Amino acid sequence: MFETYNLNQPFCSVKRILAAISLFLLGIFYVHPQAEIRKQLKDSIQILSADADFNTQDTLYIDLLVRLSSHMRYFNADSLYILAKQAQKYSKLANYTRGESFAFLRLGDFHSDLGQNDRAINFYTKGLVLAQQIEDDDLALRIINNLAGENGYKGDYAKALSGYLSGIELAEKIGNKDIQSIMNENIANLYAAQKDYDQALVFFKKVKKINDEIGNEIYQAETMSNLASLYADMGRLDYAMFNINRSVAIFEKNNILDWLAFAYETKGKVYLKQKDYKWALYWYNQSEWLHEDLDDDRGKIDLFNGMAEAYLYKGKDSISERYALEAFDISTRIKFMEGKQKCALTLYMIQKNKGEYQKALAYHEIFQDLSDTLHRNENKRSLTLLKTKTNYEQQRLALVEENERALAAQQRYVNAALLILLIFVVVTILVHRNQKIQKKLNTELKAKQEILEKREKELNESNETKNKLFSIIGHDLRGPIGALQELLKLFGEGEVKKNEFLDFIPKLREDIDHIFFTLNNLLSWGRTQMNGSVTQPVVVDLESLIKENVNLLSEVAKKKSIKIVNHIEENTMIWSDTNQIDIVIRNLISNALKFTPMNGMVTIDAVNMEDCWQISVKDTGVGMDKITLGKLFDKSSNVSTYGTNNEKGTGLGLSLCKEMVEKNKGQIWVESSISTGSSFYFTLPKPEARYFRAS
Repeated sequence: MFETYNLNQPFCSVKRILAAISLFLLGIFYVHPQAEIRKQLKDSIQILSADADFNTQDTLYIDLLVRLSSHMRYFNADSLYILAKQAQKYSKLANYTRGESFAFLRLGDFHSDLGQNDRAINFYTKGLVLAQQIEDDDLALRIINNLAGENGYKGDYAKALSGYLSGIELAEKIGNKDIQSIMNENIANLYAAQKDYDQALVFFKKVKKINDEIGNEIYQAETMSNLASLYADMGRLDYAMFNINRSVAIFEKNNILDWLAFAYETKGKVYLKQKDYKWALYWYNQSEWLHEDLDDDRGKIDLFNGMAEAYLYKGKDSISERYALEAFDISTRIKFMEGKQKCALTLYMIQKNKGEYQKALAYHEIFQDLSDTLHRNENKRSLTLLKTKTNYEQQRLALVEENERALAAQQRYVNAALLILLIFVVVTILVHRNQKIQKKLNTELKAKQEILEKREKELNESNETKNKLFSIIGHDLRGPIGALQELLKLFGEGEVKKNEFLDFIPKLREDIDHIFFTLNNLLSWGRTQMNGSVTQPVVVDLESLIKENVNLLSEVAKKKSIKIVNHIEENTMIWSDTNQIDIVIRNLISNALKFTPMNGMVTIDAVNMEDCWQISVKDTGVGMDKITLGKLFDKSSNVSTYGTNNEKGTGLGLSLCKEMVEKNKGQIWVESSISTGSSFYFTLPKPEARYFRAS
């Protein structure tokens, strides 16, 4: 949304026009380094103030103050307050309701960041009343979002969720997709805070769809950062790392410092979950360095908590204590119980290590009291969230039903009036309908016959799919799981000793990795067979996708001393569905590693064709005969084979690859000979020029 500015002053000078143009351009080209935006706003204020006819009640001057206060939020809280206070004062004198509403919004932000929930809610409410008076829906939505967030900080999750849901309804009504994205993501974060990860993912899925419609890469990066934090809490660390790496690249490119600090902190959190404390501290330190130029106490709590944990696990208790105490103080000052609880646990462990048992006990009591409180609150909030959402949906459905009844009553009157006319029309056309009816009946009969034949074919394919699913489950999943069950039974009965059990750990890990890989392929293939998989092509960096999969399979290659050579150059862009092509690449590289003996080589390359890329995965493995090649991509074949180190296959990997490549408008084929190796080739289209963003 572009903002409009009143130029109908008694005298519109050149300086005022320049300031207005500057503010207008900032509204259009909003992707600027933050420091540059602040500088341009300050310059515009200075230009306008130097005008001979300058008046503090000038609406353009007030808009500049409000805009600058917004960009000072995470950089200088005092400046935010001073600028917003001035804007509120001048707006009131000028009777400029929109400016006063904006000023109240920024004053609410100031008190929110200080943990002063009631004062923040008071200012947000004042701003919302004014925005609704002038029927400025976009401004009202901004305030509704912040007001709902403040209720969430305060612990009133019912009001928070209700506010977000009513805001989403208004945003959908006026077509404001930006706010739809923000509010759905905030609801996802509410559920994530309650550890209701499945419900959180439902809302993140909605957000990603809206972001794709908007096409703003910064919105997408913000969502990926929050999603990465959620995946880290869920223990899905590969997904977390994939999302956070993509968001970091976008924030670094656009110099979005506050979000970049959060992204670095989240990346440190992922490494902490992986118990890689060295890299966790590296990324935490990067975030801490950015926070030196930020004024964001709430953002520092999780950062310092994470650093305290990392240093504690590295045995550096004194450094850990310093960060934990600092986070503890901030949490206490802004009344953030969750942060205080985490710090208390860390401080308890530190004092216990130092032998300070009295202090340790004190921190443990704090931790226990907060845990009990949060536990009770979480149960209450979870029920409240569900009840609030249910009540909201029931009220909405009741309103829809009431409207439908009213429309039905009106429709009855209309139908009665039309009935007489319809009778005359029917009588007129009955004579001419016999032949048409007969023809129509024949057409319908033929159509129904075709539908029956189609459904019969679909039923047969469904039965084939079912049989194949059960065959794969019985062949490739039941065996490893049964072996694991039997081993655990023997261990529980004492027939297998602890040392003997530990000897089985490497084998168990390989079985679990195989089961995971099989399930991933099975689910992806099942979705394609049951019409549940929709191809959504986007511009994809092939080199990054290859690199991620090479890193993911590096342990397998290292175990067999296989060298993976990636010749894909940077900025090799394809137009494909990221998730589907990710599955293709992972299966092909995995197969190459599987059938390549020790000290072999796997080479990945791409040839630039006229309108597509021809990608190849070549290995120096055992190769295949002509009979095997003939049925390699056959959908009816689900025979799994064993690799050079007796690795198991899923029996559907290549069939899945073929379907995924063809869904993305490509072709796949293979060349192979016994003892020489195999070369898998597939093509993917290039993106058209209109899909690239202008620089």
